[in-house]
Formats: sequence, C-alpha cells, structure tokens
Amino acid sequence: MASYELVIGLEIHVQLATRSKAFSSDGIRFGDAPNQHTNPVSLGHPGTLPYLNQAQVESAVKLGMALGSQINNKAFFDRKNYFYTDLPKGYQITQDNLPICTGGEIPILVGKDHTERTIRIHHVHMEEDAGKSVHNQSAQHSLIDLNRAGVPLLEIVTEPDLRTAEEVDALMTAMRQLVRYLGISGGNMEQGQMRCDVNISLRKPGEPLGIRAEIKNINSMKYARQAIRYEFQRQAERLDQGLEIVQETRQFHPESGSTSSMRTKENAHDYRYFPEPDLPPLALSEEELQRIKAELPTLPWAWRSKLAEQYQLSTYDAGILTAQAETILFFEELAANYPNPKSVANLVINKILPWQQETQKALSDFPIPTKALWSFLDLVKNNRVSHSAAYQQLFPALLQDPAQRPAELAETLNLWQEADSNALQEMVLQVLAAHPDKVKAYQKGKKGLLGFFMGQVMQASKGKADPQQTNALLQGELEKS
Repeated sequence: MASYELVIGLEIHVQLATRSKAFSSDGIRFGDAPNQHTNPVSLGHPGTLPYLNQAQVESAVKLGMALGSQINNKAFFDRKNYFYTDLPKGYQITQDNLPICTGGEIPILVGKDHTERTIRIHHVHMEEDAGKSVHNQSAQHSLIDLNRAGVPLLEIVTEPDLRTAEEVDALMTAMRQLVRYLGISGGNMEQGQMRCDVNISLRKPGEPLGIRAEIKNINSMKYARQAIRYEFQRQAERLDQGLEIVQETRQFHPESGSTSSMRTKENAHDYRYFPEPDLPPLALSEEELQRIKAELPTLPWAWRSKLAEQYQLSTYDAGILTAQAETILFFEELAANYPNPKSVANLVINKILPWQQETQKALSDFPIPTKALWSFLDLVKNNRVSHSAAYQQLFPALLQDPAQRPAELAETLNLWQEADSNALQEMVLQVLAAHPDKVKAYQKGKKGLLGFFMGQVMQASKGKADPQQTNALLQGELEKS
C-alpha cells in the first residue's frame, strides 16, 4: 500500500432547511411517521406539475458565492431516469448539463496543528432527494418511506484533491460549518442532512489518475474512514496481483467495515438525461444576485484571519471560536471593547462553552452580563483575585447570582489575593525554614523545586498569595548564600 497514492473526490449531498420540498408544497420534518409528508406532486401522479422552490435557488447561490464559484444566472433542470422502489416518479429532477454553480474552493484545517489546505470545487447543482427503503422492520418485505422524496438537495462535487481519510473528515467538517454559517442546512449527518459518496482510486506517484470506485451514501465520518481504509487495501491488493480495477458503485457495510459491489458504474447515457420539460429555464437577475450577496455573513475563514491578525489568537483558539457562528459572534461582542482578547478567548473556551454544553442552552441565554464578565477578567488581570480562585470559585458563584457584582462577590467569598509584601515575606520565610533540605538542594542546582515552594506558599495563604510577588520573593531568598 505504501507504493500507491490514494486519490479521493467527494460528492456531498446537503439537505436544505427549507419549509417545503424542492418541487411541491409538502412539508419537511425529520422523525415523523412514515409517509406523512407526501402529495400527488411528490408521489409523481400523472398530470401533476412541479414548481420551483425559490429558497432552494437562493441557498444554492449563497453556497456558490461563499465558495467563490461562478454563478450561472441562466441554468436548466434535467431529468435523470432510473427505476428504484423509493423513486416514485421513475426519474429525479436534477441539473446535468448546466449546474447553477461551477468552480470554487474551500479551505480546510488538517491535523492537530490545523494546517490549512485548499480543496477545489468542480460544481454545485440542485436536485431532489429520493425516498428511503427500510429493510429491518419486516422479515418478508422492504418498506418504503416517501417523506424524504422530493426534499431539496445541493450536491457539491469536489475535484480529486483529497489524499487521506483525515482530509475527508476535515472537508466534511468545513462544509458542515459553512452551511450552518449560511443558515441553509443543519448539516447533521445523523439526521441525513449531510451525506457523501466517496470516489476512491489509486495510482503510483506521478502517474495519471486510476480507475475509481464510488462508495455510496456514507452517513458518518466513522464509516467514511472505515470505507476508505478498506477500499485502499482492496484496490492495492488487486493492483499488486495484476488485476484491473473496475469502475463501479460499491456499498459500505457498517457491521464489517467492508464494501461490496452494487453495480458497474453508470455513465451519463445510462441515465438518459434530457431537459426537464415541466420547468422553464432558471433566470437570475443581477439585482437578485446582489441582494443575495448582501445577505452573506462573515465566513469562517475570514473570522479565522481576523482572530489571528487583529486579536493575535492561536490557530487552535481560532478553530474552537469559529466552530459555530453563534460562538464567534458571542466572542466578538465580548472582545471588541476589552483590551485583552486572549483572556476573553480563555474565558469563552474554558468556562462559557462548557456551560453551554452542560445546559444545552444558546449563548444568547448566558446569564452573566457582558460588563460583569469584563469586571471578572479585570479582577484577575489586576491580581485582585488569583486565576484559580476566579475560575474555580468566583465564576460558579456568578452563575448562581448573575446580578451580583464580581468584586462584591469576591469580597463575600473572601477571595482577595494577598498582595501585602510584608505578609508574603513572612510566609516565604516560614516555608523555607520548614524545608531546609530542599533549600540546599535548590541552591545546588535543583531549580525545579521553585514550583514546590510556590505550592507551599499558596497552601499557606489558602490560594491568596500574589503569584508574581511570591515568585520574586522566593527567588530572592533562595539565591541568598
């Protein structure tokens, strides 16, 4: 396997958060009883006509603009003909010849060091979803749920720029983040709001692209990693044996982590594409495009640049703060008028986000006012309250009584830090006198014992000793001959 390069391209299907289906008035709601959201149009009854969902078009344009794609203001719909039990019309309305968005790219963050890579986008097109076959509720029959039939989708097709399962994970994470920022989808893979087909091929470095196999409908990143790992090994073994790779569609089996052949890969002519006769060509005016462009939010990568350049935050901090649009907007409001954005980032990451995860509430419901949070940070910055006391005692107390002023609460809890030099000097001398053997060891070169002495002074002061003053006093006494 080490002699082959893995080449991966994705076809990502994003289910849109519209109120109705792509070409009918059926509602959309996850988890309802089977076949509750169907009407004659989505069921493909004879004589019914589709009508376009404006929200789907606007969602496609927003995504294309965010990706830097070319927006084709004249686009067409096509029929993709195939017969399957969960496709009631016997065809799918999609875009083949002229998709609404072509080209573009998306930056992804890979690995623990968050190395940035750019993945090229081939195109984005609009289509409708099929229904769902259910095979595990009857021993004799497969059951069909058509609630999903006709749900609006965007399919994002990448160039074959990915080389590892880790990069696939990073791309799916970035795309989920983007559609949530844009407000066009929840992006929840567990609810089917994002799925991907993984196209995998192998080649020797420097050689042309190999024959690819397509793994269909991967609905979790765990399964994607397993499928890629299995397919890499399967194709490498075939190539080593001098066997050909067949262009085919394969199915992933979660229980075994393996793939199996479903059918040889169809080409375009197998689907008998032709222009959708019941929908006129889509025409977008420049005014409409400018209106949609004006509605775009600040995008995740723009926020990351701002956090690095304006706030001097690390890539790691920026990655956490930009994971959700709600988080970065909360941070921005808190940091915009505070002189130390790093302390704001630490507070949000280490205390406020855990509060949100524990309570399952929105950040807009966070109970402590902004000015109180600034006062809380000032107490730490000015060495009035130690960092540990502030985070472990004062912050939980503020959550219990958000109307209380942080300084008054610190006074009530007796958290004021000891900054009196004479009192600190006395504590330092008492600690050193109690450990003469460790003092001698320090003076002979065991400088790491400074942390031990700091801990002893903190214990004696019940955590109230000013760390900087204590450190300076300790070093001064220890360096005396």
